[in-house]
Amino acid sequence: MSQDASITIGELEANYQLYCKALKMLIAEKRTLNKIQRTVCWGRLETLHHCLPRHYKSPQYLYAQLTRDTQKVAI
Repeated sequence: MSQDASITIGELEANYQLYCKALKMLIAEKRTLNKIQRTVCWGRLETLHHCLPRHYKSPQYLYAQLTRDTQKVAI
């Protein structure tokens, strides 16, 4: 027997803040963009953006915004 590993859009939406927090933590750890793009949180953020682009920004946009915010705090 195999279990279905799919996740619903409702579950993705419910955990959106968690994915953003994980992305912020990865940026704070100075992970490269390439490594971040291979994470589960990146994939889930991409799925949300793909399914509901008017409600959720792309992970690339979030990465740029969070990186910029992190650099402002460091100054």
